[in-house]
Amino acid sequence: MSHHYSGPDFGFPHGDARLDLTDLYAFPKPGGAGTSTLIMNVHPSASVNPPGLTAADPFAPDALYELKIDTDGDAIADIAYRVRFSASEGGKLTATLRRVEGIQAAGTGDGGQAIVEGAPVSMGREARVTDAGDYRFFAGWRSDPFFFDTQGALNNLQFTGDDFFADKDVCSIAIEVPNSELGHQNLGLWARTLHDVGGKWIQADRGARPQQAVFLTGAENADYLAGEPADDARFVAVFAHSLQHSGGYTPQDANLVARRLLPDILPYDPKRPACFPDNGRTLTDDAVDVFLPILTNGKVTGDKVGPHSDLLGEFPYLGPPHKADS
Repeated sequence: MSHHYSGPDFGFPHGDARLDLTDLYAFPKPGGAGTSTLIMNVHPSASVNPPGLTAADPFAPDALYELKIDTDGDAIADIAYRVRFSASEGGKLTATLRRVEGIQAAGTGDGGQAIVEGAPVSMGREARVTDAGDYRFFAGWRSDPFFFDTQGALNNLQFTGDDFFADKDVCSIAIEVPNSELGHQNLGLWARTLHDVGGKWIQADRGARPQQAVFLTGAENADYLAGEPADDARFVAVFAHSLQHSGGYTPQDANLVARRLLPDILPYDPKRPACFPDNGRTLTDDAVDVFLPILTNGKVTGDKVGPHSDLLGEFPYLGPPHKADS
């Protein structure tokens, strides 16, 4: 999995698929200098434990979906984009996008400057895009762009090239944002979901680099998902221990590799072409083939699966959802 099924036993954080962060993407707008596309995917359409379909409502109204941006390299957010969703009324939802800076960005809350209010959420094949000044916004069901042989991963990394996600959907939040709003060139990005529990926001999931949380955190998974990148040094030993078992690393080498993987932040310079893991992540980057050699110390180099062919040539770039095909 990418960051799919990051809850206990390949389940969902807080037991709610709508809170499950799956992937984070960041890349310059194709052919559009001065603009970036940020995509946060959540809520897989199918679960693996137990097998079956997840909820029809794409987003939870008692949740907060947040993109964090560090502009000065201290692993603390200086800018945040926050998205809240209405409750479903007759199968229809709307979204509100807000932006905060400074101390507020590093904190927790659903306030901030409103960029988009009452944007329609896409439930079918049509991508309903909302324009707001120099911003563009999309939220709704889409074809999951992640590609991976999940069953091979569960079968001791014996890969056959069977793409579990080829016919799966996901819920996407996509923002087209002017680079001038992102602060500086060398950024650090991550995403998180929060759940309103008794009037208090509780972090349910977070991540930036795909697959790390699922394969490396073990018994510390809950603490990791509830944590902050600025505190990720405390998980170096956890990652190193997992790497020793999965890849046969020496303790010293495992520690060095773990330190390169943390903090869990996606580096992004909007003035350079995107390519995972060095700069952002595009929808066709093979993140699995980057991570597997790290996980296995070079013993496994790929899962024999490639990018999907249903991507769009324009914003929001993700293909129409499969479940809307009928």
